[in-house]
Order: sequence, then structure tokens, then C-alpha cells
Amino acid sequence: MGFMFVEEVMNLIELNSVRNSLVGLPGVDGLSTEQRKRLTIAVELVANPCIIFMDEPTSGLDARAAAIVMRTVRNTVDTGRTVVCTIHQPSIDIFEAFDELLLMKRGGQSIPGVTEIKDGQNPATWMLDVSSSMVEAHLGIDFATTYANSELYRRNQELIKELSTPAPGSRDLHFKTKSRQQDLMNMLGAMYAAVMFLGGTNTSSVQAVVSIERTVFYREKAAGMYSPLPYAFAQVAIEVIYVCIQTFIYSLLLFLMIGFAWSARKFFWFYFFVCMCFTYFTLYGMMLVALTPNYHIAAITMSFFLSFWNLFSGFLIPRTQIPIWWRWYYWGSPVAWTLYGLITSQVGENENLVEVPGADSMSVKAFIKSFLGYDYDFLPYVAMAHVLWLSQEHQQCP
Repeated sequence: MGFMFVEEVMNLIELNSVRNSLVGLPGVDGLSTEQRKRLTIAVELVANPCIIFMDEPTSGLDARAAAIVMRTVRNTVDTGRTVVCTIHQPSIDIFEAFDELLLMKRGGQSIPGVTEIKDGQNPATWMLDVSSSMVEAHLGIDFATTYANSELYRRNQELIKELSTPAPGSRDLHFKTKSRQQDLMNMLGAMYAAVMFLGGTNTSSVQAVVSIERTVFYREKAAGMYSPLPYAFAQVAIEVIYVCIQTFIYSLLLFLMIGFAWSARKFFWFYFFVCMCFTYFTLYGMMLVALTPNYHIAAITMSFFLSFWNLFSGFLIPRTQIPIWWRWYYWGSPVAWTLYGLITSQVGENENLVEVPGADSMSVKAFIKSFLGYDYDFLPYVAMAHVLWLSQEHQQCP
């Protein structure tokens, strides 16, 4: 049914001639401006709306291209949909394509005509002539005031009030929520972006600070003032406090924006994994500075390993699709463990059915286990793995 509807839209908007074409760059290659406008209309029609609003669909087009676009708009109206659009100085052919017109005065108020239109005169040109401020000053009237006191204004207000009042016995429009595979992947992508990019920022930003502090540490150690263990402990402790505060605010905002089921237990799991993630990213940056001779080599090393963490995180390539001889690195990527924990803690118990294209519907719990390799029963071990990651990186920081 979906493919049939797309074919219907293609025919309706007259896009068969550019089927399988690349959109390209405006003014350089690909579709023309007129074809791009028709493609935009088609994209909106795929959602099968009952009413469509268009803002100047013919702007920037010559007369021929504008006529083609408006012909497709007319085709859309003939299918029973309502199209409301603004248009400036249309030709008489385009003008006559509309079923109802609302003439606008500067400032956004409606006006009636004063002088009768002549035979063969463009209605748009006539409207601009009679509604100009010069004509108003010459006649000594205000068209907006005249319209506001007219019978037409009164009827329109009554019609608006009538259409705005629900019919007796009617109910609010409600669509039953359906869980789709794409919705789950969108959620996974949101969490992947949340932990990978901000975590990488923590790693990069802490390196410059630790590199400067290391010079001070070497000097004070030589003077007998510092020893490695207390210095490393103090350095890690202050960063952990900062990360805990940072991630609490971040988790609260992100948890609400993604729209997870609100419960104290789920929020705790979410905050725990995000906090552990940003902490090991921060400690990872500190560890590299401690293991390399200078900041520049630490930055290069950071980028090298982060690219592998990114590739084997389980988002770009799910674990079930990674070749068996490379899966060992999936388990060696801390980001993969974090995504595992975030996904399973939030939807690992969800028994709602999810629509999977080309397969039978299954529960969310079964889907993430079959297609992504996430098992809710493994969640405690994922939490323990995060603690191990932090302990191993902390040992390298001195």
C-alpha cells in the first residue's frame, strides 16, 4: 500500500519524468527550481495531509514554470485536499485556478474592490492598483475599515465561529501510538550522539589543562612537595565532582527531551551510565597525557582510538552484524558498553509490539535482543564493566 500511494503522488505531482534523479545543488546541477518546488509538495503529500499551507509556491519562477507548479497544486485540490497559499501578482490563468480569494492590503487586512475590473485586465494588477495608499488618500476612505464594517466581514466571523465549535458528541482527534523500528533507531542515535560527541569534548578539553598541570607537578615533585599518588587522586577527585554535576543537569534535560518513561529507577540507570561514560572519557584524556610526552601526541592518540570506539560502538554497525573475528573489539569499546546499558535500562523490559519492515511484529524486548544483541538480563554486568573501566583508567593517570 505504501508503494502504491507513493506512485499516486508521483503521478499527481507529475514527477515521473525525473524519477531516480538526484536533487543536486540549486543552480548547479540536478533538478530545476520548478521541479524542486514540486518535489517539496510531493514530500508533504506523502504524509497524506487533509490541508496544506504553501507560502508563495511560484516565487522565483518564470511564467511557464509557475503554471506547471500551480497545475500540480490544482491536481492536489482535485483529490479532495484543501490548499491554502499566498501568491503575489499571479497571471490571469493562475488567478482563475483558485476557488476562493482573499485580497490583502498592506498590513495584512482584507479589502474589497472599488473600481470594477476591466475586460482582459490582470486581476492581480487591478488589485494592487485599487488597494494602494495613493488611491485610499484620493478617495478619502480606509479599505480595511470599510471591510470591517461590511456584511461580508460579519458573515466570515460567524462562519469562523461556527467552524471553530465542535459538533455535539464529537471527540478530540486522537491517533493511537504505534512503535516502529525507525523510532527505536532514532532513540539509539540520540543516545549515541549524546555520549559520543560530548564525551569526546570532555576528553579533548581536559588534556590541555592536565598538560599544563603536569609541568607544575614535575617541578614540585623534584622539590619533594608532591608525590604521584596523592596528586593523581586529587586531580581525579575534582574532575569526578565536576562530571557528576555536569551529567546530572545534562541527563535531566536529555531524559525529558527524548521522552523516556518517567520513573526514578529508569532515570537513575540513565544518569549512572551517562555519568560513568563522561567520567571514563575524562579519565581517558588524562591517561593519554600521562602516557605521552606532550599534549600534541596525546591529541593524536586520542583521535586514533576514538575512531575505533566510534566504529565499534554498536550504532554504526550493530554487534549482530559485525564479523565474528572483529567482535572482540566491540567488547573492548567502552562506548559500546554505555549504549548497551542505556538502551536495555530504558526499553529492555518493554513488551509493546514494534513494526519491523519485512518481518512479523515483535516486542521491543525481543527486537533489541535479536537485531541489536542487547539482553536486559545482562544489565548488571554492564554496570560492573563501567566500574572496571574507570578503575583501569584511574590506575594509568599518575
